[in-house]
Amino acid sequence: MKQKINFLIIMALIANLSFSQNNSKDSLRLDEVVVTGSKTQVSRKVVPLSVSQISQKDIERSGQMNILPALNTYVPGVFVTERNALGFGVSSTAAGSITMRGISSSPNTDVLVLIDGNPQYQGIFGHPLGDAYVASDVEKVEIIHGPASFLYGSNAMAGVINIITKKQHDEGLKVNVGASYGSYNTQKYYGTVGYKKDKLSLFASINHDQTDGTRANTDFNINNGYAKVGYELNKKFNLTADFSIAKFNASDNGSIYLPAPAPFNIDVTRGKASISVDNKFEHSEGGLKIYHNFGNHILSDGFRSTDRNSGAMLFQTFKLATGTNVTVGADFKQYGGKVTNQPFLSVNDSLITVNELAAYAYAQQTLFDKLTVSAGLRLENNSKFGTELVPIGGLTYNLTDATTFKASVSKGFRSPTIMELYMYAPNPDLQPERMMNYEISWLQSLLNNKLNIELTVFKVKGDNLIQVVAPPFPPKRQNVGSFDNQGIEFSAKYAVTKNLFIHANYSYLTLSKVVIAAPRQQLNVSANYSYKIWNLNVSSQYIEKLYALNSANPFSPVIVTVPDYFLLNSRLSVRPLKQLEVFVAANNLLNRQYQINYGYPMPGINFNGGFNVKF
Repeated sequence: MKQKINFLIIMALIANLSFSQNNSKDSLRLDEVVVTGSKTQVSRKVVPLSVSQISQKDIERSGQMNILPALNTYVPGVFVTERNALGFGVSSTAAGSITMRGISSSPNTDVLVLIDGNPQYQGIFGHPLGDAYVASDVEKVEIIHGPASFLYGSNAMAGVINIITKKQHDEGLKVNVGASYGSYNTQKYYGTVGYKKDKLSLFASINHDQTDGTRANTDFNINNGYAKVGYELNKKFNLTADFSIAKFNASDNGSIYLPAPAPFNIDVTRGKASISVDNKFEHSEGGLKIYHNFGNHILSDGFRSTDRNSGAMLFQTFKLATGTNVTVGADFKQYGGKVTNQPFLSVNDSLITVNELAAYAYAQQTLFDKLTVSAGLRLENNSKFGTELVPIGGLTYNLTDATTFKASVSKGFRSPTIMELYMYAPNPDLQPERMMNYEISWLQSLLNNKLNIELTVFKVKGDNLIQVVAPPFPPKRQNVGSFDNQGIEFSAKYAVTKNLFIHANYSYLTLSKVVIAAPRQQLNVSANYSYKIWNLNVSSQYIEKLYALNSANPFSPVIVTVPDYFLLNSRLSVRPLKQLEVFVAANNLLNRQYQINYGYPMPGINFNGGFNVKF
């Protein structure tokens, strides 16, 4: 009953708020343009998949230093774990795990993170490194709910998060510097510079974050830099190249429920480079992307590794006169690495690589200016696992300019990582995980486009899931798992007046079996009010029925339920000058005691303040 009341409250709030006739650029339009669901720019209304978008303004108002926590606030059905004031860390007991629609793994390998469309994950363990995604580099984030394996391959089984970085759009020079200081000696310093002249554009940033942590020996610090250059070769071709490097150190003092171990420390260096050539003709557009990710991991238990993840993507969309859009593409990917100083591993000092080669085609046909039918097929060959067929089918129907219905059926899959095959509880005979996703969505614009809502109902069925089985001993990973998840996702954005905006999302998830970091109910409500030089952002989160892992024995883990929690955060800023913003933020205003990772208490009420200067 309590859960139903929470949902009814937010529905009533959205339905009964008064409104004005002032136009607002912040209102969420049904016809907003996205790229992640098709690899080329299309209206969100014709993409059959459920796609969310977080704007740069949303990110700035949230006050988050890292982009992943902003997903919890603005995206339904997505949950990201945390365990400290800053820093996600790595390993199965770390934070930064991303769950979509109750689909997750350990470490996190079911949600594919992209930067400007290029895959980002560690070559041996197969998971993204959440600590490297700083908010100051981000222009917007696009999220696909549910599998996008037909476009992106293996790790997109649960969904896709595409972080789109900033680009200098206006002529001239722009500089942005900022700093903040808060509880637990948490500090952030950053600077960005953008420059554009004629056909050349540049963007570069440097960041430093650090904290002493909420307990002894839970400190964290990171330094990272990013540079991006774009050049318009002519009216039809654009060249873009970028490079980033991040180095971070984190300490883990273990669960408070276990005897205090020696602090576990990690020293990680991650980098990436990419180059792309995009083309846009009157009836065709596409691109060629080449990328290379690399890393070096040093852990205090003696683990050492170097890894890489490199590839190329070629795709082109043809817009035919018959109302048909056809996208064809090909991907090549090679990932792997080498582990040293681990004599009990069979891959010690051995370079292991896996190759993937794929081709796909995707077609959309618009009928009667209202109905768009979509179908696609991916053929992927893995050097270890052979060939995988990945289909998708869907339709969208625009009943009116303000009302859209969507439906889709799509397959997702995930190939076992090198770690699962050869390292910890290894099994070289593992096969890919697979799932089918069924969903229908309703998108509605009301009140002269001031209120926009989206409701999605989904069902996902998967099998062949990889799990650690023990006994017998030693433990061994096997394809023994299956799941049947279903749920709803609801989001709304309401421009009450030109100064007041409310964003809310709610998700309800039914699981056939317990899943770590997949709350049954999640409710997020945020409000942003601006008055002259002042801006106030207030956000709240309610989490119900969240499971976590008691890692006393990593090969015989015990799943526990952490207490439900409600959080209230706020951020107040003022602009005494056009170029200067001064802010103060308070998190967990109600001083709730809560945990996301079992045995890792999250901060009580905490504060930070700082400034941003733009000129």
